[in-house]
Amino acid sequence: MKQTALSRRAFLLGLGAVSSAALLSACNTNAPVNSGPTPSQPEREPAASPDASSEVTREPILTADEFPMTDGSTACIPLIAQIMADTTGMDLETAQSCVSTNTTAWAWRNLSLYGGNEGDSTKLIIAYEAPESVKEEMAAEGGPLDQKAIGRDALVFIVNEENPVQSLSQQQLRDIYAGKITNWKDVGGADLPIVAFQRREDSGSQTLFQKLLIQGGELMDAPTELAPTEMGGLVDSIAEYNNTANAIGFSVYYYIDQMYSKPGLRLLAVDGVTPSNETIADQSYPLCNEFYAAVRQDSGADTPERKVYDWLSTDAGRACIEKSGYVAVQD
Repeated sequence: MKQTALSRRAFLLGLGAVSSAALLSACNTNAPVNSGPTPSQPEREPAASPDASSEVTREPILTADEFPMTDGSTACIPLIAQIMADTTGMDLETAQSCVSTNTTAWAWRNLSLYGGNEGDSTKLIIAYEAPESVKEEMAAEGGPLDQKAIGRDALVFIVNEENPVQSLSQQQLRDIYAGKITNWKDVGGADLPIVAFQRREDSGSQTLFQKLLIQGGELMDAPTELAPTEMGGLVDSIAEYNNTANAIGFSVYYYIDQMYSKPGLRLLAVDGVTPSNETIADQSYPLCNEFYAAVRQDSGADTPERKVYDWLSTDAGRACIEKSGYVAVQD
């Protein structure tokens, strides 16, 4: 079944408004489009903006009402809001109140399989890599896409701050998730069983986990209670599991660093390298991967989605990505 993200245009019609001015007014009320956190939009603090003198001049290329229906990954919500603000002139707080997304898998489906439909169908996505099963669906039934890497993130591993283990090798992590290493004492920790959380198969972080770390190797099946549906649920579970320090799980760096930081948790170094914007940018951290912008190939040069897609490769577009706290990459 098709899933759709909430669009500004759908919100506008729902209120019976007829102009972008009405949209902006509505988004500034005390009851915004998303009045509280949902599984796809957790509580978060926006990334800090750099000094204004270092910013590239923001020149709107669309009106607020022209901004295309956009879907994406949970970890890309702040970036989508910043893109909306920078390309339309909308203030960032208003843009943040107008953005929600589906899962990574459904964002790709919504663009490739349904994005050619008229009306409020997805026209642009900002997302992490699609799961292999979704790539197969799109190849068989979907419309062809233009996509490009616009930023880089990393798969990171999370433990309780009371866990004495500071770093694990990639092989140790593989052995933990294959069920070969089952006690923290075998990797320099306390004599406690290792409780290894995963995500569901169609999640963006699980896709990266299997691609970057497991690489087709052995992977134990995770019980339902150890494979939360939502990324925030995994972070909460690691922090709260039996009030002990024996759980481990993973996420993408931006999400855990900027969107859903949880007291009592910390990130592990992998192969001795701690994840940070700097180690992700120079790829010294070993588990890095790009995230993407995509539109349908049949999107014309003058369509709003194509204009935003092209804009992301300009100096202003890269500045937007970095201003949001992500690592930008060249095409």
